[in-house]
Amino acid sequence: MEINSPVFENSWETLFPENQSSFQERASSHQMSAENKYKWKFMQKPFINTRLSRRSVHTDQIFLLFHILFFVLKPVPSQSWDDIIVTESDYHALQAFKHDLIDPKNMLKSWNDTGNGVCSGSWAGIKCARGQIIVIHLPWSGLSGRISEKIGQFQALRELSLHDNVIGGLVPYSLGLLPNLRDLKLFNNRFSGSIPPSLGFCSFLQTLDLANNSLSGPIPDIFSNLTKLLRLDFSFNQLTGSIPSSLTESASLVFLDLQNNNLSGSSTNLGHTQLCGYSASTPCPILSSQAPPEAALPDKKRYGELSIKDLILILLGTLLIILLVACAILILWLLRITKRVKETKNSHSAGTKGIPANAEEVEASAGTEGKLVHFDELKVFSTENLLCATAEVIGRSTYGTVYKTTMENGIQVAVKRLREKITKGPQEFFTEVNALGKIRHPNLLALRAYYLGPKGEKLLIFDYMSNGSLATFLHVHNADAPINWATRIQIAKDVARGLFYLHNKVGITHGNLTSSNVLLDEHKNAKISDYGLSRLMSSASNANVVATSGALGYRAPELSELRKATTKTDIYSFGVIMLELLTGRSPGDGMDLPQWVASIVRKEWTNGVFDVELMRDQSVSGDELLSTLKLALRCVDLSPSDRPEALPILRQLEEIARPETDVDSSGEDGETMPSPSA
Repeated sequence: MEINSPVFENSWETLFPENQSSFQERASSHQMSAENKYKWKFMQKPFINTRLSRRSVHTDQIFLLFHILFFVLKPVPSQSWDDIIVTESDYHALQAFKHDLIDPKNMLKSWNDTGNGVCSGSWAGIKCARGQIIVIHLPWSGLSGRISEKIGQFQALRELSLHDNVIGGLVPYSLGLLPNLRDLKLFNNRFSGSIPPSLGFCSFLQTLDLANNSLSGPIPDIFSNLTKLLRLDFSFNQLTGSIPSSLTESASLVFLDLQNNNLSGSSTNLGHTQLCGYSASTPCPILSSQAPPEAALPDKKRYGELSIKDLILILLGTLLIILLVACAILILWLLRITKRVKETKNSHSAGTKGIPANAEEVEASAGTEGKLVHFDELKVFSTENLLCATAEVIGRSTYGTVYKTTMENGIQVAVKRLREKITKGPQEFFTEVNALGKIRHPNLLALRAYYLGPKGEKLLIFDYMSNGSLATFLHVHNADAPINWATRIQIAKDVARGLFYLHNKVGITHGNLTSSNVLLDEHKNAKISDYGLSRLMSSASNANVVATSGALGYRAPELSELRKATTKTDIYSFGVIMLELLTGRSPGDGMDLPQWVASIVRKEWTNGVFDVELMRDQSVSGDELLSTLKLALRCVDLSPSDRPEALPILRQLEEIARPETDVDSSGEDGETMPSPSA
C-alpha cells in the first residue's frame, strides 16, 4: 500500500539534502556487507572401493578403531545448545509469525513463550546459526491463517518452506527485506493477490516456488536482479499479462514452469530450450528420486575377513573406550553437582530473590543492619512485607535482575536487585541513591524506596508498569490490534519530555537508552527507567555498560572512542527508538537500523521504510510520517554536533502531532508536564 501524498513524489535528495554524504556512506557499507556474507564451500571425498591385500585389511582395522575413538571420545562441549540465545529481533518475529498462523494439529506446541530452546533443535522446523534464524521448514503441517509481515525481521533467513499447507492471504511484501533468502517454497497453499515486486531485492534467491495458489495479476519485472535464480515455478495460478523481458533474458534459470495461467505473448522469446512449462508443447517432467550409485554403498566384504584375534583386539579397545567415557561422564556429573551446591549456598546467603527461606530469616534480617528507606511519606509496605513477597523474574540487564514482586496485601512493585561488587562504597552509594529518590517527573520511572541488606545486598524498588516495555509493546503485540499513529507519536513525545528533564533539569546523562527500558503504564504513558544508575556504579562497571550497550543497536558511533556517554549519545539512542516506532523493526544484534533505513531511502523506496500498520492508518498523513522520519535521521546523524538537543526535538514533535493527538499532560505525582520553554 502506498500513501497517496504528493510528498512521496519528491526525490530523497530534495527532502534531505543535508544528509546525502552520510546516507551514501551507510548505504554503500550496507551493500558491501551483503555481497561478502555467507560464502559456502562444500567438499566431498567419497571412499573408493578397491581390492585390498592382507596388509590393507590390517590398515583398515586400525582406521576403523581410530574412527570409533574419534566419535566416542569427542570432547564434551562446555555449554549446551540451550545456552545459545536467539536474538531479540528474531524472537519477536517468531512470536508474531506464530500468532498469525492457525495450528489445528498443534505442530507449533514446542514454540514456547519464553524463547528457551529456539536454537537447540527443540522448536519444530527452526534452525539457527549464531543466534539467528536461518531456516523455517514447516511443510505438510496443516497450518492455515496468514504469514505475518514481521517475517521481514529474519535478517539471516535462508530458507522459508511452508508448502502443502492451507495458508491464505497475501504473499508478504516484507519478504523482499530478507537479504540472505535462498529458497522460498510456498506452493500448494491458498495465497491470493499479486506477486510482490519486493522479491526482486532478494538477490541471493535460488528457488522461487509459488505454484498451485490463487495468485493473480501480472508477473513483476524483477528478474534482472535475481542473477542466481535457478528454479522458478508460478504454475497453476491465475496470472495474466505478458512474460517480463527480464525473465526471458535470464541466464541463470534451469527450471521454469508457468503452465495453467492466463499469460500472453510468444514463448519463443525465452531462448532456453532446456526450460519447461512455459507452453503446452514443453510440459515439465515429474522427477523421480534417484537411487544412490553403487559406488556409494558400503562394501560388505570389506570388514568380513577379520580374524578372531583382530575381533578380540577391537572388542577390548571398545570396552576400554567405554570405560574411559563412563569415567569422564562420572567426573563431569560430580563437578556439576558440586557447582550446583555452591550456587545454592550463594543464593541463600545473598538472598537471590530478595525473599528469605523462612520466618526465622525474616526475623533475623529485621533485627540486624538491614534497612528499608522510603522516599514517599506514605509507607505502603514494611521490610517483612518486602522480604516475604513472591517474586517473578521479568528482566535482566548489566546492572542486575528485575523482579515483579507481589506482597500479601496485593501491592505489586518492581524490584531491581543490583549485582554484587559493581556499586560504589556505602557512603557514596547512600548519597547518590538519595539524590535519585528525589527525582519526580511524569515520564521518568520514580524510585520509591531502596533496601540495604545485612550482607551487602542492594534492592531498588519502583512502581510496576503493567504494560511492560516499549520493545514488547511494539514487537509482540496482537496483529488484530494495530498500534495507531497517535499512540506512537505520543510515546515519542513522552520520551522526549523525560530526556529533556534529565538533561536540562537534573543534569543526568542516561547512557543506555533503549526501547527495553522505556516502560508503559496502564494508560500507555511512557516512562524512562534505569536513568541515573551509572551514578551508583563504580568506574569499571560504567565502562562495561558503555562497552556492551552497542550490542543492542542503540550505540552512538563516537562511543567507541569517547568511552563515555554524553547528551548527544542519548539523542542518538532516542533517534533509534523513533525509527523503531516508524518502521516497527527491532534493532537487535546484527542489524544497524539507521543504516538499513538509509539504504532503503537511497533506493527511493521510502514507502518501504514505514511499518505496514502505519501505512494502513487513515489518520496519519504522508507529511507527518516524513517529517518524523527526517527528525529521527537528524538524531542519528554520524556527527554529534549535527544532532539536535532534546528541547528542539520536543518542540518539533509537538508541532508534528498538533493538539488533536495530545493527551492530558498532568502526571501521576501531580506535577505538570514541562512545556518546551521550561
